[in-house]
Amino acid sequence: MADFEAYEYSSRVEAMRSREYPMLKDSVYLDHAGATLYSKSLIDRFSADLLGNLLGNPHSASTPSQYTTSRIEDVRLRLLNHFNADPEDFDLVFVANATAGIKLVSEAFRSLPNGFHFAYHEACHTSIVGVREEALSNVCVDDNQVQNWISGEGIFSKSESPRPDVLFAYTAQSHMDGRRYPLSWPALLRKSAPSTRGPYVLLDVASLAATSSLDLGHSDSAPDFTVLSLYKLFGFPDLGALIVRKQAQSVFDYRRYFGGGTVDMVVCDKERWHSPKAAFLHERLEDGTLPFHNILALDAAFDVHADLFGSMASVASHTSFLTRRLFDGLTALRHDNGQPVAAIYSRQCDSLGTGPVVSFNLRNSTGAWISLHEFEKLAALKNFHIRTGGVCSPGGIASALDLKPWEMRRNFSSGFRCGTDQDVVFGKPTGVIRASLGAMSTVSDVDSFLTFLEEFYQEKAPVVREDLAQRTIASCDELQVKGIKVYPIKSCGAYCVPNDTYWEVRPEGLAWDREWCLIHQGTGQALSQKRYPRMALFRPRLDFDRGLLRVSYRGKKPGNLPDEVCVPLSADPTQFDSRAFLRGKSSRVCGDKVTTLAYASSHLNKFFSEILEVPCVLARFPAGGEGLGVRHSKAKLQEHQQIKTATPKVCPGAFPELPSPPDSDSEQPPGKILLSNESPILLINTASVEALNRDIAAGGGRPVPEEAFRANVIRLLFLVGRVFSDFIRAIVQGTTGYPAQLRPIRIFSHPRKNISAQDAKPHTMIVANQEHIWFNGWLWLSGSAQILRMAFRFGI
Repeated sequence: MADFEAYEYSSRVEAMRSREYPMLKDSVYLDHAGATLYSKSLIDRFSADLLGNLLGNPHSASTPSQYTTSRIEDVRLRLLNHFNADPEDFDLVFVANATAGIKLVSEAFRSLPNGFHFAYHEACHTSIVGVREEALSNVCVDDNQVQNWISGEGIFSKSESPRPDVLFAYTAQSHMDGRRYPLSWPALLRKSAPSTRGPYVLLDVASLAATSSLDLGHSDSAPDFTVLSLYKLFGFPDLGALIVRKQAQSVFDYRRYFGGGTVDMVVCDKERWHSPKAAFLHERLEDGTLPFHNILALDAAFDVHADLFGSMASVASHTSFLTRRLFDGLTALRHDNGQPVAAIYSRQCDSLGTGPVVSFNLRNSTGAWISLHEFEKLAALKNFHIRTGGVCSPGGIASALDLKPWEMRRNFSSGFRCGTDQDVVFGKPTGVIRASLGAMSTVSDVDSFLTFLEEFYQEKAPVVREDLAQRTIASCDELQVKGIKVYPIKSCGAYCVPNDTYWEVRPEGLAWDREWCLIHQGTGQALSQKRYPRMALFRPRLDFDRGLLRVSYRGKKPGNLPDEVCVPLSADPTQFDSRAFLRGKSSRVCGDKVTTLAYASSHLNKFFSEILEVPCVLARFPAGGEGLGVRHSKAKLQEHQQIKTATPKVCPGAFPELPSPPDSDSEQPPGKILLSNESPILLINTASVEALNRDIAAGGGRPVPEEAFRANVIRLLFLVGRVFSDFIRAIVQGTTGYPAQLRPIRIFSHPRKNISAQDAKPHTMIVANQEHIWFNGWLWLSGSAQILRMAFRFGI
């Protein structure tokens, strides 16, 4: 497709997107490899079909049931025709998704009398890798090993008698990086063993078939088993298919399980006998009632897809053009010092072509990896929806990131798990950013994503504001504490410490800060404002005279609830649920598994559950715990986050010279925390808030109050930038055994106490307004841009 035609095609898609894909308003969707999007016309047409026709269970003999059965067979044929698969040579089995098709094949081979050997390509999806657990032996192969196999070099022993069958599985197009693999491999492998039965071939086309045509017109060269997920092609319905070459269908003869609708007769009682249906393979493999509504939706899906996008060849050309544009844009992104912004793992020069998938990681100007977890949060706030992590491609990830098996096992031993926010372990990333495009993607999607990367991740020469550069610490009179706050219940409102109050600093942080939480009754997960913003309107109050924590609600609540509830500040054991499954309840807080004490009072828990409209209980995580009753700070600065300064600039005469810390961070034991996200105390500077609000206002956003940051200590400080960062270094030394003495400011701490924190880290900003529950994305975005460019540090 020439560039002019490509732009014209993209313009047509752009013109109909607001009508056909209203869910995309103000959003850029870049996860089509996971699932593409359904159109309004598809849903409208399918709804009309459902309302205009009476359907029934295909296993019944009624008129609606027979009508449904007839249409299912029409759709089956339509799907085979889509892949140019002759029904004389192929049968199609409806399954839940590609994984279900793979599992069906795996169960068949497991049942073979002599078992089977299994070979799989390193680029395979996790669902294919799992087949190896059913095989007598298995081997993971790369391109060269497959070519050697084709050349006659066997990968399994030929001396076995009887010889087990061999199954080889690979993907037509990697869902990780878009690389395509030869569709000629099945035929070549069969030719490599002319005197014996060549290996059976299982081909995963879920990624390829989403945006490209697949021709199964030549049965002799086609794979024996082809699996795909139709929601990746149409967005809806949620359905998959297994296409079986009839020459290989005898593999299923030894399958043991049978479900309803797959047999002609079953004898129970004293004899065990059954007769499977024999007319068509799909009749004995489609266990139980088919998802007939989903199957019939494919009629509308085919029609609407053709109306909106034309042929699959047009879709393939369109997505290929966009992929090249994205790849070239990523390649061109450079930092001010010439270093690339992106480490790209996808290729664009392969003779087989490349699918619409680009995988990469981001690096700063010094080469340090950018956190995938932080990238995904920032992208979501800018309405870019994209996949990060291992993307269910263990072999592809290991190859792309040069992760050896021993490194992956070491990462696991150190705590890394799929789905966690540990994305850089021992200096190497554990996953990738995957941007994938679909039929309804446009040039503007690609360009806006590249602009986003340029704005937030391309480091340019810093601009030093002259007014800030000239600011110095003139006297200690400028260093005033405006206020101190604690948040007794995690993610709920603050309690403001009264003026002229001495406040204890414990090893875990400020006394009474984040010692309680609300946990979901079903999952044990601690609730947060991100999902339940009304938590901000709970107002805890510490009543020391009566020894109570009182909680009220500032918003509208059900009329049957009291104005406030309260619990003792003392850890009274009679307050907690004594049942084994609640006392010492296993919970998760910020990814950590902890043991909390859940309160037994139904009156108390009803107050929180009905306001938040979620079943939850109040739980306590008291200070001084052991084992799962204690958490540790995670705050560790990456190289790109380090504040580089030669000599701390501190208030003259205010602090003694800091002693030298230990040589290595590894020598420092982690500090204790309660239910705070990562670090025990967050301090912010009012001047920084004002500077940030100026940035937000310049971009057209709403200013944010200091409360939005949920800080513990607010300093009325006329300093920002590097000077403020250096001042913070003077307050917190962050090395155990080398605490800096905090000045005895009466509102903050008793003079004999001191504060010690581990490796100060910029705090993730809370973007919910704490009074009216509206979210301000400008706060995060403006702050992130500043932090990534190292213009200032907001809090510790």
